[in-house]
Amino acid sequence: MLILPPLSLYIHIPWCVQKCPYCDFNSHALKHDIPEQEYIDALLQDLDADLHFAQGRKLHSIFIGGGTPSLVSPESIGRLLAGVQQRLPFEDDIEITLEANPGTVEAGRFGGFQRAGVNRISIGVQSFQADKLERLGRIHDPAQARFAAQEAAGVGLNSFNIDLMHGLPEQRLEDALYDLEQALALAPPHLSWYQLTIEPNTPFASRPPALPEDDTLADIYERGHALLLAHGYQQYEVSAYAKPGFEARHNLNYWRFGDYLGIGCGAHGKITLPLQGQILRTVKVKHPRGYLDSGRPYLDQHWHIETQDLSLEYFMNRLRLFEPIPCHEFTGLTGLPLAQLQAPLVEACRLELLENTGSHWRVTPLGRRFLNRLLDLFLEE
Repeated sequence: MLILPPLSLYIHIPWCVQKCPYCDFNSHALKHDIPEQEYIDALLQDLDADLHFAQGRKLHSIFIGGGTPSLVSPESIGRLLAGVQQRLPFEDDIEITLEANPGTVEAGRFGGFQRAGVNRISIGVQSFQADKLERLGRIHDPAQARFAAQEAAGVGLNSFNIDLMHGLPEQRLEDALYDLEQALALAPPHLSWYQLTIEPNTPFASRPPALPEDDTLADIYERGHALLLAHGYQQYEVSAYAKPGFEARHNLNYWRFGDYLGIGCGAHGKITLPLQGQILRTVKVKHPRGYLDSGRPYLDQHWHIETQDLSLEYFMNRLRLFEPIPCHEFTGLTGLPLAQLQAPLVEACRLELLENTGSHWRVTPLGRRFLNRLLDLFLEE
């Protein structure tokens, strides 16, 4: 019997000032003013259509992503969050995150978001070096990045995150460590530190930049990881570090195979349906104009995860986290018998990619290095 996991809400704001050459997200460069009121009306109507998926649950977390949500006024964000709470009750300790670009932050703006109900800000810094920011197509400079972090630290938020990339075009080890040191000096409770990847259908894919060699990338990760640990951060996910107690609740719910509603252009959702014994995935209409002109409904596609794919989908999420995985959890969240994992688990333990303590599974250091090989075992299952 499937159990109902915690429920989160993802809200997509699709507009940004300009499209970055590495970005494959559903984002659209602004050509006119954002139709704030029209879009928020549509978001709330979109949520209305999905309310039956809540199945009596309160909201565990909300993440407002994009695009650049900080382009939207605090007043509109306040109306949006008030509308959401009228429709779905919040858990007492709900985490509400809003993504921000330092180039769209003026004095007092984060305070406005905080008063609107946001209690966590995620700042897309990426680098503290002007030449790297220009190469990445970012609209801010290093001073604006520092200002945004200082604003976030001073307005009474529960937490804030700095997004930082490494493996940038022509980046040296000392460049990457400089960026990390600049971020650490701002003392964010949470830091997302991830390697730039070249995604299909992006300008970087058609005109690939010169990226660091593999040996340099390995040195960057090893030295950067040690630096983060030395400053009291714990790596709890493949590309996320946090001070104890400041892990992102929203991200944790994703990786623990929790449920989430997705509203807004191209937003994805994942919903457990215990009575039907199924797990549903949803995608909303992708383009802003199509979304706003759709005449409702907003749902573009939906499908049930096939039984043969459930093990892989579960582990693709769960193995991103560094915490031990309770063995009993698998059946509750997938509806599959634990015996179905016997062959891949035995092989993973034989290859020393996984440890089985009897009550938990734990990925070994070797398994972290060869995570794709470990996942392949569940694909073969």
